Amino acid sequence: MGLVLVNGSKWGGERVCVCRRLGAYIRFQYLFHHFSNKRPWLFFHRFYQLISLPLLLPLLTTQTKPRTTLYYSLLIINIAMAIDCITTMHPIMPQPSNQEIKEQDQHPLVFDASVLRHQLHIPSQFIWPDEEKACLDEPELQIPFIDLGGFLSGDPLAATEASRLVGEACQKHGFFLVVNHGIDRQLISDAHLYMDNFFSLPLSHKQRAQRMPGEHCGYASSFTARFSSKLPWKETLSFQYSACNNSPTLVKDYLCDKMGTEFQQFGNVYQDYCEAMSNLSLGIMELLGMSLGVGRAYFREFFEENNSIMRLNYYPPCQKPDLTLGTGPHCDPTSLTILHQDQVGGLQVCVDNEWHSIKPAFNAFVVNVGDTFMALSNGRYKSCLHRAVVNRETTRKSLAFFLCPRSDKVVSPPCELVDKMSPRLYPDFTWPMLLEFTQKHYRADMKTLEAFTNWLQRKSTHSNFIT
Repeated sequence: MGLVLVNGSKWGGERVCVCRRLGAYIRFQYLFHHFSNKRPWLFFHRFYQLISLPLLLPLLTTQTKPRTTLYYSLLIINIAMAIDCITTMHPIMPQPSNQEIKEQDQHPLVFDASVLRHQLHIPSQFIWPDEEKACLDEPELQIPFIDLGGFLSGDPLAATEASRLVGEACQKHGFFLVVNHGIDRQLISDAHLYMDNFFSLPLSHKQRAQRMPGEHCGYASSFTARFSSKLPWKETLSFQYSACNNSPTLVKDYLCDKMGTEFQQFGNVYQDYCEAMSNLSLGIMELLGMSLGVGRAYFREFFEENNSIMRLNYYPPCQKPDLTLGTGPHCDPTSLTILHQDQVGGLQVCVDNEWHSIKPAFNAFVVNVGDTFMALSNGRYKSCLHRAVVNRETTRKSLAFFLCPRSDKVVSPPCELVDKMSPRLYPDFTWPMLLEFTQKHYRADMKTLEAFTNWLQRKSTHSNFIT
């Protein structure tokens, strides 16, 4: 763009020079305002702003007037542009230094539910890939409730029927519901109440029990310290339970040590709840043993001195629930999970490659097989694939007891489950080995057991090569 001579006007060399400079200035203005990175151009831009007006002044004071009004129009417009650029120029925002970027990377995202629950824009770390996003309104799964009343009272016929139903569910998808389980309703209510009390605390108070990297116990705000993508929209508090006689107050002692002596009643409630869950899980292990044909006592004795994990799950509301997940699709790496969910709903299980929702029922526990028991049954019973979704209005809560064997127990299937038609599928391992794998090497998903098996085989091959 530049000025054009009109009606054959013959201007002096000075005016031609000024017009050329004026055209160059106009072109430069265009380039400057359309470049995304203005920093390299800043000096030259300001230089042009300073020299343009003095060069144009002679044209304004000359006695020889141009023969057309175009010259005046263009001249006035460009002077106005120059003045506008000088007076309204926005300062260039300073870019963060490498040190500032490094310091930002060293401070992971904090999941503060009291803030994020109201935000319309959720951080990208919580947005899941399209292929893994859930439908919030999956069809409800219609499954029968397994009544444990007769089994627990010693009725052999009721025990046989319950074991048959459990076996059918575990062969198909590894998931079932139990009622008349003998757990005190008040204890369940107290466990939910104290969970509300804990998660309603300020973030700094909850962080007294902060879960450290590589550990499986403590408070975690969405695992932000471990992962940077596909983060779950939840808070958790996890602690270990031991059924050994030398650890009768392990849960209470841990919670009081982390949170303070004012949490003694808090600790008492969950100590009692874990003991109740351990006893219930041992009864379910009897049914699993009966259904697999290895007898009532086999798996009960294997898990009698269990070292298990208790977890409180707290899923706050999310203003964009269709973009995230409370918990991503996965199979539990543990042996057996006994879950009690509140009345909000959000648990979904995968059956025959289709997702279904599980309607909450206060008097029922949700039970599912995990990877460790899948290996213990030599693949006869399936680890249950499940996930959790969140909603826009209401907080969802659940109590999860993860049954795990004692640390020195070797996970190896009984001989009745191994033959020529059913060869060994998984190598021997201990629960601490699988726990370490999921805490330090692998993010639990639907292929955890397969990945763990391959990892063990590579380690074994490497060890044999060295020796």
